[in-house]
Order: sequence, then structure tokens, then C-alpha cells
Amino acid sequence: MATTFLTHEGFLKLQQELEILRTEKRNEVALRLHEAMEGGELIENAEYEAAKNEQAFLEGRIKEVEMILASARVIDESSVVTDMVQVGSTVTIQEEGLEPETYTIVGAAEANPKEGLISNESPLGKALLNKKPGDAVQVDAPGGVFVVTILKVE
Repeated sequence: MATTFLTHEGFLKLQQELEILRTEKRNEVALRLHEAMEGGELIENAEYEAAKNEQAFLEGRIKEVEMILASARVIDESSVVTDMVQVGSTVTIQEEGLEPETYTIVGAAEANPKEGLISNESPLGKALLNKKPGDAVQVDAPGGVFVVTILKVE
């Protein structure tokens, strides 16, 4: 099983999600299934079919979160060095002609680019790893190759 990198915050969020999925969400789906079964013919019951699909999705997500947590390596943020980009680093970069952008490098399980969290497995995340402030880094992205300069690592 591959190691999944998580921040402490990301680990706690996944633990909370798992608890909600196992309790509240399972109960909600069970209630929907029960109500749908009381609705008559199960063969032609769209609500029953939808509830069964939701149950399958829910159980799949529970298994996925359990696997992530089982293989998680929580990043010790106090050990993150500031002279080189690593998982857990917050890095400010700039592409020529554009405004600087700041991202935190996290594991794929908690990546959310809209919130400034990029995966260490993404093209940008991979390219930045082990680089230092002042380095010009070539990023091979699906949309093409571009170069960013690392302004700051925290």
C-alpha cells in the first residue's frame, strides 16, 4: 500500500469525515432504503434504486477513507525545513509576467488547488519538490511546459 502524505489538519478532517459517513450518512441511507421498500414494487421503484446507488457510493467512500488513513504518514510540520520545498512546505512561486502565487504542498488525498493545496504528485508539486528559493523550475503540465521561479519557502 502506497504511503499517503497528510497534514495533521488533513488527517483530522478525514477522521471526522469517516465518523460522519459511518454514523449519520449510513443511518440516512438506511432510512431512505427502508422508506423506499415500503413504497411497493421494488422492481419499478426509482427511489429504491437511487438509495441503493447512494449506499454503494457511501460504502465505497468509507473504504477509500479507511485505506487513506491506514496508509497515512502525517507530516510533522515542525520538521519542515524552509530552505527546500518538501511535502508540508508553503511555497510562493511566480511565472514570468504573472502575479506571485502561494501553495502548500500536500498529499494527493487532501489536495484542493482552489484552497492553495497542491498535491506532491501533481506536475507542479513534483517539479517543486527538493528545489530552493531562487530556483527556476520547469513544469511539464498537460497544458504545456512553463517555468516558475521559487520566491519563498516556508
